[in-house]
Amino acid sequence: MNPAAALIKAIHGALGERDPAAKVAQVALLDASGIIGIGTLPAPIWPDKTIPGRPEKPALIRPRDVPTRGLGTVAGRAALIHAVAHIEFNAINLALDAAWRFRGLPDDYYADWLSVARDEARHFAMLRARLQALGIDYGDLPAHNGLWEAAEKTADDVLARMCCVPRVLEARGLDVTPGIIRRLTEIGDPETVAILDVILAEEVGHVRIGSHWYAWLCAQRGVDPLATSQRLLAEQGMNIRPPINETARRAAGFGEEELRLLLLSSP
Repeated sequence: MNPAAALIKAIHGALGERDPAAKVAQVALLDASGIIGIGTLPAPIWPDKTIPGRPEKPALIRPRDVPTRGLGTVAGRAALIHAVAHIEFNAINLALDAAWRFRGLPDDYYADWLSVARDEARHFAMLRARLQALGIDYGDLPAHNGLWEAAEKTADDVLARMCCVPRVLEARGLDVTPGIIRRLTEIGDPETVAILDVILAEEVGHVRIGSHWYAWLCAQRGVDPLATSQRLLAEQGMNIRPPINETARRAAGFGEEELRLLLLSSP
């Protein structure tokens, strides 16, 4: 088996792995030296019923049914950390899927998304360890499936994936995490704050990767990035609400006109 085919097989294996700890370990072992020529391999079959691999728990419920709790208690902080850990677990699958699903792209595209997968796996592991220190584990609380549903909706178009997942759903973390960090600092949880500081800094880079490949794909197809983004968000029913972290979004590849329209459209 040539290195590119072996790498695709390993990516698929990590993507389909159900046990969180095993998934994290498999991602760490992915050998990026097999990147060269990966985009020329046959496209995968969709849908693949083996993915995404995830454990039986947490129970997946509607987003509006996920209970919210105040951060003033250990239980409340644990619920918040669990929610973020679930996002990071999904983000591992999303990054792996971006590398596994789409073909015909430069080698750097696949290298970028494998690097994101490694970061997301590390983020999840940090958050899971923090949960365990607070007396619970990943899966002990319910969660929702919104991130992966977005992956399914964009499974047939890498441009739509780059627009709607890293630049909308993952960029949302850039907007809301600073407020969470401030609140946790106020109530005296430096351990969680330290983890979120790392995640926030690295997520800027992840969204920037999405912005880069979105712009590249728009150039390849000869379409206007801003108009295309507005169309895709409308088609997917995606609305971006305040707060908007303008500084982080600029660093992540959002232009001034896009930010202006984003602020105007925020309810």
